Amino acid sequence: MSNFGSGTQTPIAGLAVTLANGVLSVTLDRPESLNSLTLPMLAGIADTMESASTDPQVKVVRLGGAGRGFSSGGAISMEALWGTGTADNYVAECNRAVRAITTLPHPVVAAVHGPTAGCGLSLALACDLVLASDTAFFTLAFTKIGLMPDGGGSALVSAAVGRIRAMRMALLHERLPAAEALACGLVSAVYPVEEFEAEVGKVIARLLAGPPMAFAKTKDAINSATLTELEPAFARESEGQAALLRSNDFIEGATAFLQRRSPSFSGS
Repeated sequence: MSNFGSGTQTPIAGLAVTLANGVLSVTLDRPESLNSLTLPMLAGIADTMESASTDPQVKVVRLGGAGRGFSSGGAISMEALWGTGTADNYVAECNRAVRAITTLPHPVVAAVHGPTAGCGLSLALACDLVLASDTAFFTLAFTKIGLMPDGGGSALVSAAVGRIRAMRMALLHERLPAAEALACGLVSAVYPVEEFEAEVGKVIARLLAGPPMAFAKTKDAINSATLTELEPAFARESEGQAALLRSNDFIEGATAFLQRRSPSFSGS
């Protein structure tokens, strides 16, 4: 018996979760905000992935976004960030979601279109195959507002593209178009937007026809070999982000972002 119920939607705010024919589809469903990630959404993603790990009816997981993009990143308000404990809980739930994806024994496919930013990028890169439409772009926008990557982003991006390119993405918060992301190894494949869903479906069909036990062992072996710094990254990012969220530079960076002006950082 399934933890999800075939063909039904699980009521999690901001998420649409369905199970059909062995495919668990998890869709970020806040299109009005480009699927910015709330604390309940991250907790829901983590809970869903953890439940999927022991569900006999789940063979493949598809993680996607509704509307114009995959995810614009975090959705914590300024008031919430300045409140006690909220930001720490947010980072912890993001870490739990990423961990649940990487340790899930089933293949996880990220279907990415439009913007993929911040902790949304961490979720996408935690997946085993990152399939992008040619409209997708990727950015680590944290330093733009005086923060650092979290959700294991410092380890996940570095494992994909190497130290030098990761530094460029993180320090200059540049926007990486889909074709360039493919060239540097950040994504698995890029498809024309009009063919995107059909191509994602073909990849998922191949996975459904494959050997589940071999997939699980292969996934564990490759992640163990390449994501050795993921758990240490969670700890470093949690500590660093906690300090940055209480800094004057973050207040200035976030305020400047909301006011659509360039920030003036003080280093305090």
